Amino acid sequence: MRKHRVAVDVGGTFTDVCVFDTDTASTTVAKVSSTPDNPMRAVLEGIRAANVDLSQVALLSHGTTVATHALITRRFPKAAMVTTRGFRDVLEIRNGTKSDLWDAYKDVGPPYIRRRDRYEVTERVNYVGDVVTPLDENEARQVARVLRRKGVETVAIGFINSYANAGHEQRMKEILAEELPGVSVSTSSEILPEIFEYDRFSTTVANTVLGPLVSGYVNELEGELSDGGYDGDLLLLHSGGGSMTPTMAQRYPVRLAASGIAVGAIAVRDLAERCGYGNAIGLDMGGTSTDISLVHNNEIRRTKEWHVEYGFPICFPSIEVLTIGAGGGSLAWLDEAGSLRNGPASAGADPGPACYQLGGKEPTNTDASLGLDRLGTELVGGAMSLDRTAAEHAIAGQIAEPLGLELDEAASDVLQVANANMADAVRLISIRRGYDPRDFALVVFGGAGGLHGAALAKELSIPVVVVPRHPGITSAQGCLLVDIRHDLTTMFQAESSTADVDALESEFGRLESDATERLRREGVSESDILLERSISMRYSGQWRSLTVPISSGPEALAEAVEQFHEQHEREYSFRRDDTPVELYQLLLRATGTTPKPSFPRRDTVEQDPPEPIAHRRTYFEECKGRVDTPVYDREQLAAGTHISGPAVVEQLDSTTVIPPGTPAVIDEWLNIRIHVSEASR
Repeated sequence: MRKHRVAVDVGGTFTDVCVFDTDTASTTVAKVSSTPDNPMRAVLEGIRAANVDLSQVALLSHGTTVATHALITRRFPKAAMVTTRGFRDVLEIRNGTKSDLWDAYKDVGPPYIRRRDRYEVTERVNYVGDVVTPLDENEARQVARVLRRKGVETVAIGFINSYANAGHEQRMKEILAEELPGVSVSTSSEILPEIFEYDRFSTTVANTVLGPLVSGYVNELEGELSDGGYDGDLLLLHSGGGSMTPTMAQRYPVRLAASGIAVGAIAVRDLAERCGYGNAIGLDMGGTSTDISLVHNNEIRRTKEWHVEYGFPICFPSIEVLTIGAGGGSLAWLDEAGSLRNGPASAGADPGPACYQLGGKEPTNTDASLGLDRLGTELVGGAMSLDRTAAEHAIAGQIAEPLGLELDEAASDVLQVANANMADAVRLISIRRGYDPRDFALVVFGGAGGLHGAALAKELSIPVVVVPRHPGITSAQGCLLVDIRHDLTTMFQAESSTADVDALESEFGRLESDATERLRREGVSESDILLERSISMRYSGQWRSLTVPISSGPEALAEAVEQFHEQHEREYSFRRDDTPVELYQLLLRATGTTPKPSFPRRDTVEQDPPEPIAHRRTYFEECKGRVDTPVYDREQLAAGTHISGPAVVEQLDSTTVIPPGTPAVIDEWLNIRIHVSEASR
């Protein structure tokens, strides 16, 4: 029997590996520096660092940044688009929104496919799917020949109203296959069969430019793993909080554009549920950025529209994660007015913070934590040494001296600005959505989460902070908790009071047949398939819609409408029961369940902490200076151990800071629970 389940999560600074042994229920972790030039190299190095025998691996799941990095850097293969005559510029006209409404000179970047690489053909289908103008196949072949001469590697097809009738797009795809054999082709009717051509075209184009890159990466990694002895499927994590096999990943590569971000939210839900918290806010603070997610009543918030770069929406269902440029490597800097700022620019993995001594000269959050003695001089179990003198020199020269501050005060201010940025982001995903942070637990993880968790909870009046057993690899651990999943949609526009219930049921049945077939192709047995329906609705006259779950049966639609009213009131503070409700879109979540690890639960025995491994004079804002602070090795903290701050807890993949007067306890899952609400005033 193969006994290992391996999860790999690639971050901007580090690549994390989590290995679960099903025989002993023990977890082994490894952390190596990411290799942005070739992410696969870090994946393989991390597996080797964890001493994993691939021939003993039953399941290997992987959250990858390949797609995200490609969209950010715009390093694409040669791509083109074919669209309906007269609609060549939809990608640039967009929908008129701007990231900064009041800046007349600030606009989004250019489309992923340039105008000169977008071609038109004559065809037209109306909104109900009737052919108004047949596809001109001579024009289609002429375009295909031009693309062949230009050496195009991947093509997007986006015709108007193809969501209602995909015939012309499919025929165009056949012509391209005849004229350009081997070229990757994505059609909007296959990728996103929905109304609103800009959203549909944007999603299809993103899928198109990522196709060859993801295919190349997946095929090469599969080959390396196979050569090492692994003969199972490589499961790739996607933005919807599920996984898919390489075959499906090559068909829908755009779903990997938020791959690593989503699994952190999965881990948060699992951790919170085990700890007895139905409501939790997840804060994943790594070296480059912070990802914030929300779990309410054990359900993760999801969204139907997101982006890697503003102005280019990706409209696959996704776990809602708010990402800001606040990580351990985020740069502290002074703006033109002399005000202290933090992020979003980052030192990243190369050259890294000044204390890494790899060429970085600008001060970062890591330098500030090190300068205040909240962070030790060694990381990753001694594999990386930090230079406190270099950190202090960077802060003194670029922050303290220009502002006329003492070194400790400047370093503290750097971290307080970073905390303020993260607190604002938490408010956006909670208070702005109608949720009170005081009703939630704060689950902090990532390499830097434990350094900032207690301060953030205090700022937001969150009563308790949960620091997982292995904070630095929590996202990787989340990969082990993810099922194979697909999200399917179709348009269904009708008024709820007069909707044809039989037609509604028929459409859901069609989606369920398609989903079941996909999961069967991926090796999922019938007994492991779970199908969950939902429906998008809106008040008559509205543009935006809300999605609510719907069951089957004669009362299902009425129950869904009532849920819509309740959700609308929570999110927008009003409801209109006497206003007609329009049905807009049907959605189906198809899940193929996979085996999950069973984490061991310890018996708790109330006890004092062991002898500290060190003492440091650590700076805390509460004390307006430095105080003697014990440093504990987390490996020595047993379940039931009570700690009273100030304290610092160190481990291989992270450091946790417990402020003065704040109690903490090691729970039955070996999490650190910091009870901020019980802190002495």
